[in-house]
Amino acid sequence: MKRTLLFIIALIALATSCEPVTYDTFCGITGTVVDVDSGELIQGALVILSPGGYNTYTGSDGYFEFLDLDVHQYSVEVSKTGYYANRKYITPDAGRVVNVKLTMQKKNE
Repeated sequence: MKRTLLFIIALIALATSCEPVTYDTFCGITGTVVDVDSGELIQGALVILSPGGYNTYTGSDGYFEFLDLDVHQYSVEVSKTGYYANRKYITPDAGRVVNVKLTMQKKNE
């Protein structure tokens, strides 16, 4: 009985000495890419996230996403043949997903 009591006390002491676990240390960035003049969604645009070297392409709905990111400032750059590239700087808060709208303008050819 004495050993069990000592074990319980030691377990409680250990549990209360640990720092609480925080799950809100990550963030995300999602968004759409649209033509600045027509407002049409742009499919197949390359979206590059820096730092980190992440990249993806927009879907048929112009949508992209980067999830489970560390919290700090990011540069989101979009490019596609026939359009001028565009860039935005975003600093998401911990535990949040920021939704952005990036516009692109067609080049006059």
